[in-house]
Amino acid sequence: MADSTIVTLISIGVTVLFMLGVPVFLVIGYWVIGMSFLLGMPLDNIGAALADVFTDGFALLAMPLFILTGDLINRSGIARRLSDFAYACLGWIRGGLAMASLGACGLFAAISGSNSATTATIGSMLHPEMVKGGYDERFSAATAAAGGTVGIIIPPSIIFIVYGFLMNLPISDLFVAGIIPGTMMVLGMMLACFLVCWKNGWGYIIALSPSRIIKTAIGAWLGFFAIGLVLWGIYTGKFSPTEAAGVTVGFCVIVGFLCLPLYKLIGGAKEKPVSEKSFAEMLVVEGFSPLELPSITMRSAQITGILAPLIAVSVVMQQILSVLGAQETIGNFVTSMGGYHAVLFTSMAIVFVAGMVLESLPVTIILAPILAPIAHSVGIEPVQFAVVFLVGASIGFITPPYGLNLYVASGVTGVPYFRLLRYAMVYLVALLTVWIIVALVPSLSTALLPQR
Repeated sequence: MADSTIVTLISIGVTVLFMLGVPVFLVIGYWVIGMSFLLGMPLDNIGAALADVFTDGFALLAMPLFILTGDLINRSGIARRLSDFAYACLGWIRGGLAMASLGACGLFAAISGSNSATTATIGSMLHPEMVKGGYDERFSAATAAAGGTVGIIIPPSIIFIVYGFLMNLPISDLFVAGIIPGTMMVLGMMLACFLVCWKNGWGYIIALSPSRIIKTAIGAWLGFFAIGLVLWGIYTGKFSPTEAAGVTVGFCVIVGFLCLPLYKLIGGAKEKPVSEKSFAEMLVVEGFSPLELPSITMRSAQITGILAPLIAVSVVMQQILSVLGAQETIGNFVTSMGGYHAVLFTSMAIVFVAGMVLESLPVTIILAPILAPIAHSVGIEPVQFAVVFLVGASIGFITPPYGLNLYVASGVTGVPYFRLLRYAMVYLVALLTVWIIVALVPSLSTALLPQR
């Protein structure tokens, strides 16, 4: 039996496992082990990769810290305050609560850096409110799934950290480059949301109240401070992204511990609507006790435990693909397309197709080292290509058949996966439109970069 036939059989076998619901880490791991035997590569190469990625990659230490940050701001009540502010700003528009959900996703993403954490947090908080407010439950769940896509684009971003680590690019530059495209993604989805809600007459409209906006803005001041702290520190060079992650975790822990007794002291109640909260209650979030910290940390560790081995095993997969000549084949195909725009749009098509069946981490680890050098050779600025690449990878979160955010939203809302797809497609069109604009206008990614 020819080697190519065995490669095909192994690949088909793991594809069947993937379709049966086997976790992506195990699917890639089985493929790596099978190919290692076939190519005569030592299995200890896998163990070496697991060790090297996380002992030599200082930048990757930010990943578990930003995941922990997302859980801390959710448990402390900061996330709820940010969503209240978004609703106060947008609730007077048709579909305002759904648009506020998207805005809350953007604000949450500016602290957490995780798509799944953004979808799970905002979906679990606002999906019941949207259903009560007259929205279709399928649309409500799809909105949370779509909003989570900005979790890896608006800085800080876990996937930007991985990309910068792989391609030796300044992570702080990648963070800054994601601000405008990430904001455009939120605005594009809001426009799509408004059109759908206006057509169907969904959502109750509240009066535009400047006092409510001011009050909720005051209530969300700790969230705004955390966002500003991260962006200020990274943009000014006061600390690296990894250090920024540590600072943010420390800030959230201190806020959680200090606010809990203060909130009880002033007689604060979580169930009170914003309009009935006193000024003191708005200034202090609910917080959490030191006894809750182990469970919060354990939840974050579980997510990290899923992502970290996936990065390592994908690095070995990249090495095997290189030995097989897959990278050279893809590279030659993209190069043969011609000049700047041909290479750009061919790369985007490859990323989009890959995102349909793989999570953003393996897509990035496998394809970025192939496509980025080719893009650079035809004059595409590396940071701009990184943003284009990762916006495309983020769109994969709501692109079937994989669509990780759709599974997360289904899990937290109870709406079956396939019932989400109809309204997810509306957001998919909006995101694809923004993606093309970002690709065609490089200054959207590079305008905020510091001049060197």
